[in-house]
Amino acid sequence: VQLQASGGGLVQPGGSLRLSCTASGRTFNGYVMGWFRQAPGKEREFVAAIRWSGGNTRYESSIKDRFTISKDTAKSTVYLQMNSLKPEDTAVYYCAAGYGVIHGWWHDFNKYTDWGQGTLVTVSS
Repeated sequence: VQLQASGGGLVQPGGSLRLSCTASGRTFNGYVMGWFRQAPGKEREFVAAIRWSGGNTRYESSIKDRFTISKDTAKSTVYLQMNSLKPEDTAVYYCAAGYGVIHGWWHDFNKYTDWGQGTLVTVSS
């Protein structure tokens, strides 16, 4: 499984970015696709996840009203639309894939077996 994350960059507070994660190497039925982030000096934290088949989603509570996760199965791509960005959103964002992850554990990065390389998002004026 290969995951390629892209779309990061420098954006001003209040701005928007859309991250993409293109997956290859297998079919993803039964997989959960997640976005995590890691800021300097902090632990990796859950952002959002989506079930590949069916499209159920879950969000970290502090970003739920600003970020939207979605997928395009035809393009094997998962997106993270980020609006109203804040300086505290600055981090390296990683996409990940995990097979058969139970909904209650979608937030746990240990449940994901495959990871992309990360894309840096910097929110600063």
